Amino acid sequence: MTFCAKILIVAVLFGVNSVVATRPASADAQLLIEAASGKVLHAENATYPWYPASLTKLMTLYVTLQAMRERRVTAETMITVSARAAAEAPAKMGFAAGTQLTLDNALKMMMVRSANDVAVTIAEGISGSVEKFADDMNAAARRLGMVQSSFINPNGLPADNQISSARDLGILARALIRDFPQYGFYWHIPAIRFGKRVTRNYNRLISRYPGADGMKTGYICASGFNLVATATRNGKQLIAVVLGASSSTLRAEKAAKLLERGFNGNGLAWLRPSLGTVDGLVPIAAAPINMREEMCVNRKKPASETDEDDDAEIGADADGADGNATGNGRRRSLLSSLLPLPKDFSLASFPVLPVEPIEVFVGPPKQSARVASGATPGAKPIAVTPVQTAAAGKPDEVKAGSAPAVWTSLTASPLAHAAPPSMSTVLAETPVTVPLPRPRPAGLKPPEQ
Repeated sequence: MTFCAKILIVAVLFGVNSVVATRPASADAQLLIEAASGKVLHAENATYPWYPASLTKLMTLYVTLQAMRERRVTAETMITVSARAAAEAPAKMGFAAGTQLTLDNALKMMMVRSANDVAVTIAEGISGSVEKFADDMNAAARRLGMVQSSFINPNGLPADNQISSARDLGILARALIRDFPQYGFYWHIPAIRFGKRVTRNYNRLISRYPGADGMKTGYICASGFNLVATATRNGKQLIAVVLGASSSTLRAEKAAKLLERGFNGNGLAWLRPSLGTVDGLVPIAAAPINMREEMCVNRKKPASETDEDDDAEIGADADGADGNATGNGRRRSLLSSLLPLPKDFSLASFPVLPVEPIEVFVGPPKQSARVASGATPGAKPIAVTPVQTAAAGKPDEVKAGSAPAVWTSLTASPLAHAAPPSMSTVLAETPVTVPLPRPRPAGLKPPEQ
């Protein structure tokens, strides 16, 4: 598809009220909003079309929870992996065609492992086919006012017309929190355990940034590294959207900086300009930003969602995100009601909390003490155990420990209420050693997630 054709399609999708523009000067998009009100605290390229990658799975989750609310399915509904699902590209669980699992387990695998095969299995289980599920995704997007979004598949693997924007993804994140607060544990699970294999959430803010409670990461070559992150402090929940970061570390750093400034910048709010609400941001009619050359062609080492580069880049300048007065920073200052952060702020300054992985499995539900049939109304939020860092001499492991408590990462949303007795909140019984993924060898094609 040519560049002009893409612009035409997107312009028709957006309508006559869109602003026509070319590629932005800076390579990323950022948005910070209040979850309860939708008030925009910061916006940079927030209405440029972008490939959502695995942030698509937030809409897959929304449509699935909607089906559960309508009682078309339940958490214990069995779904079956088809040949089409089994053939999806990584990241994936790798189940053979014919494998059955509960919808509850499938959602946990999709949200933590970002499993593309499981996302297709969910879509086929809910709507009968990927195509019909995509119709349901697009219908939900229209109802929510996501005017820049078009969905072709449920997992975010590359497709020319799989498009969204930071604006629309902020609207979607708000809708999940508002419409399905009782299911919030799905988007802040720190890790899952399938047999002996443990997978940590790719969202580095979970179990690290104080108050972090969601949501989802995404990556394909064309999109760069994407993240929708939520955090709650003192009853206030914020949503940060970062699209097109150059690494998984930098997207986490950028999101943390946005959240930190949002939480700490209230004292002089009356001095800062109002940016309106997220649904009032004006869409831009342009071709989606395509970062394939930057991410996967003009690099010595191809980018990968699963790369773990420790904190080598944490603390690096996040493209002027500190609100400096030069270059892109000057332009950002006109689109933000936030105050600058101290120069030394870094996500690395926060300790990593340990994780007790939630067990996932194939087959029917387990009727045992390890798998509760549902939460009791009025139940307290699940608290995460405090942390100690990796043991000396074992840099590739993070062990659960008994260091002093710093915060709980699974705090309830200010919009949340007690969970009904229909969903499971499964935690492993004992601390475990969680192996971190090793860096991908240079030259190996990365999974597209």
